[in-house]
Amino acid sequence: MKSKPQYALILLQLLAIGVVGYSVYAYGVLEPGRTVSPSMRAVFREHRLGILLHVLGSCVALLLGPMQFASRLRANHLALHKILGALYLIIGVGVGGLAGLFMSLHASGGILAKLGFGSLALAWLSTAVLGLRHARSHQYVIHGQWMVRNYALTFAAVTLRFLLPSSFALKIPFEIAYPAISWLCWVPNLLFAEWLIRDRNLPAPLR
Repeated sequence: MKSKPQYALILLQLLAIGVVGYSVYAYGVLEPGRTVSPSMRAVFREHRLGILLHVLGSCVALLLGPMQFASRLRANHLALHKILGALYLIIGVGVGGLAGLFMSLHASGGILAKLGFGSLALAWLSTAVLGLRHARSHQYVIHGQWMVRNYALTFAAVTLRFLLPSSFALKIPFEIAYPAISWLCWVPNLLFAEWLIRDRNLPAPLR
């Protein structure tokens, strides 16, 4: 029988795959910006490379993140864990975070949205740096804690895809909803990660 942490990782992976599939279709098959509001569409067309790099990095991070928390992978295939971790940090967070920081300067929704997405990008990059720093100094418990925070920020890509359609369904004006979503897509995730880190039920390798 699978434990609760294993079920949680499976759920994370399924949600990540769903968002990655949507992203590949929306940005790889359709014209970038086809599925978003007119104001966002104009930004995407103007900064096509920036949005594509951000989407590429985010997709890599979303897919690789849950595997990095699998205790069996770390215990039995440490070299693979390190390789996937390098890909996660360099291509996922590195490329995706820097492109996201650039795109935040052009975010629709005014200064509040720019600050929200810019803060997310900076937090995403900085938690990755701290996680890597503690891994290199062999402080693996602290490394794991920082990577829990980091993936919570990666998961903003998923929560964003729930919040945007919900705001449309509730008929909340875009100019009101989007600035709020720029914060709501990641701040609750990070707060949940902090609770998880301190919870006694945290999986033993991270506790």
